[in-house]
Amino acid sequence: MAAILSRPATALLLVALYLLMCAAVWWRHRRRLRQAADAAAALLPAAGAGPPVLVLHASQTGQAEEIAWQTARALHLAGMPVRVAALGEIDRDALRGARHALFIASTYGEGDAPDSAAPFARDLMSADGSALDLSSLEIGVLALGDSTYTHYCGFGRALDAWLRERGARPMFDRIESDRADEHALAQWRQRLSHFAGTADLAEWETPVFTPWRLRARRHLNPGSQGGPVFHLELTPADGSPLPAWEAGDLVQVCVEVDRDAGADNDAQRPREYTIASLPSDGCVELMVRRTTREDGTPGLSSGWLTGGLPLDGTVAMRLRAHASFRIGANADRRLILVGNGTGLAGLRAHLKARAAIRRDTMATTNAPAWLLFGERQSAHDAHYRDEIDTWQRDGLIAHADWAFSRDPAGRVHVQHLLERHAQRLREWIADGAALYVCGSLQGMAGAVDAVLRETLGDADVDGLIRDGRYRRDVY
Repeated sequence: MAAILSRPATALLLVALYLLMCAAVWWRHRRRLRQAADAAAALLPAAGAGPPVLVLHASQTGQAEEIAWQTARALHLAGMPVRVAALGEIDRDALRGARHALFIASTYGEGDAPDSAAPFARDLMSADGSALDLSSLEIGVLALGDSTYTHYCGFGRALDAWLRERGARPMFDRIESDRADEHALAQWRQRLSHFAGTADLAEWETPVFTPWRLRARRHLNPGSQGGPVFHLELTPADGSPLPAWEAGDLVQVCVEVDRDAGADNDAQRPREYTIASLPSDGCVELMVRRTTREDGTPGLSSGWLTGGLPLDGTVAMRLRAHASFRIGANADRRLILVGNGTGLAGLRAHLKARAAIRRDTMATTNAPAWLLFGERQSAHDAHYRDEIDTWQRDGLIAHADWAFSRDPAGRVHVQHLLERHAQRLREWIADGAALYVCGSLQGMAGAVDAVLRETLGDADVDGLIRDGRYRRDVY
């Protein structure tokens, strides 16, 4: 009969397993860095090829970055030297030394620069950059936006104007893309063909929409004063294995409409939802709030997903990586997770990932998380509370703070919780914690950012953004 391990031996085994887990996480992170470095190195020009074309992206959800890499690979295959970089990594010397630059710029919120471009907008697109002479630079600008916002493509337009004011010469008129409009992207590819001097620029490979089957739907907040929120579970309709994704990634859903029923032209454009599960859960899980139009009718996508789509019915969907909200280099850090409403989806996925590491390695000492979540009523809107309470009892979550704005106790929001626990916030950040914010752009995200800057200071918050320790998925 096998001997029972002594307590010291068991402890050593657990320590060894934990170290093995840390090594595995480190190896995966190093592999991703190596793959990124290899991709960048593949685009480097040969000696004597001249200055490379700058392909610069300002990305919030990863879409602009994805288009930038597609652009760079296409130009490289056409024989042009290329350098890809986030706009925030570029300084005035890099712009002055370039001859051609292509800008793929998303707009964040109501006309603002995405987080990754904030240093560029602050340091160069300000009075400090007024004397910059870019008359030797030829440019092309693709502005990505959402026409439902007042300042549609606001940052892309501001960037284009700033470049022209400093003498940069446009190779073609600015192209604007409303929620990844395929016609606008086709225009961009056509302009690239002319720029590269070829009629057969390599086609871009994009994930296709495939049918996914709705296997479960559960109303999470019956009786709430807020809009109904549903938990959805979807699997590939053809029974094929689940594709790979990571915590932080998104799905795009495209709902077919009856054009004879008078639906507008942008009804077919995909809607994005943050995934609330991992592949190990056996399905894609989503949190979807049913939205209501001004005339009282439900939103096209949310209405279909939360009510119109029958169980076992299918919907067209595809997964999209969201690199700026993945765990990245923060795998071993403490996590401060802040969100409201359906923003809990992305935070839940990160907590599930941490729980899976603990379960698979029997580790009990990995860095804990602090969850701050806001909704309307504690009696109806404490989504996944049993799951969160279990994680807290198990030590995965060190602190779980809830804010309910419609409870009798008063209008409490997540930013108020951060203010209340300002000392803990400073201590966690000083200890190396990473901060992930998911949920409403209007109200929550801006208020949380203001509290962070008041508590930590602008320089430290900007440093967190630059180091990838402050990441946001807000909408």
